[in-house]
Amino acid sequence: MGTPAFAVPTLQALIAAGHEVAAVYSQPPRPANRGHRLTPSPVHLAAEAAGIPVRTPRSLKGSAEQEDFAALGLDAAVVVAYGLILPAPVLWAPRLGCFNLHASLLPRWRGAAPIQRAIWAGDEETGVAVMAMSEGLDEGPIVLEERVEIGPDDTAGSLHDRLSALGGPLMVDGLALVASGRVVPRPQPAEGVTYAKKIAKDDARIDFAAPAEAVDCQIRALAPSPGAFTEILGERCKILKAEVLPETGHDAAPGTTLDERLTIACGVGAIRPLVVQRAGKGPVPVGDFLRGFAVPAGTRAG
Repeated sequence: MGTPAFAVPTLQALIAAGHEVAAVYSQPPRPANRGHRLTPSPVHLAAEAAGIPVRTPRSLKGSAEQEDFAALGLDAAVVVAYGLILPAPVLWAPRLGCFNLHASLLPRWRGAAPIQRAIWAGDEETGVAVMAMSEGLDEGPIVLEERVEIGPDDTAGSLHDRLSALGGPLMVDGLALVASGRVVPRPQPAEGVTYAKKIAKDDARIDFAAPAEAVDCQIRALAPSPGAFTEILGERCKILKAEVLPETGHDAAPGTTLDERLTIACGVGAIRPLVVQRAGKGPVPVGDFLRGFAVPAGTRAG
């Protein structure tokens, strides 16, 4: 049960490990691209390519959908970024239960956007966890987890790809341990619970009043999508990569450009954008951006 590209390696790992995948559940096809054509999800396409039947209900709350699910006679269900709430009759239908792959070290960053929130908060590490699902939001006991370091250049995109690749083998190992009875899932600690709220549109506006390191974390957490943005000379521009200048001595108001290289004052220190994207255009190095869009020193961004 999964929808985005993050979940595809787990499906492929289950198939490669010899599991019989009775069915794949995914979000219904959505309008995409300029033609707004209905487009199946990445998991849907991967399942079709493997010859696995795909089901795309809009909800699992109805008795008919729940009966169809129970009729599969499953040993286990694997859930990775599916996007639908699993009601109790679905959660408890498989013999061993439902198992979720979550992109954080629980209980830190339960919820919708764990990768982005971990980078934004300046966390030094994160990971992936295989969790036995319960009715609470990401509250179930942990079967296995794997830790990874968050590097200074990691973006949501790079971290997404690393965690996605780790998740498939981890889920295969977790299912084997559960099926053999060699592991008893351990309850999550009561301390250290945080929630990774979904990224809202207003979250993407850069807050230059924050220290330069925090601004850089925001930029990396939102790259490549949706992209942290600011307005420069009346035009909305995304900053997708930046250099932190923590020791810059300036008395300029946050958001003020300090030179003609687009160095921007922060609450403490400054950032120098390295990759910028104007509205309706592709990302470019800052030098190319400035050749077509000169920004004088003293310009206010915000």
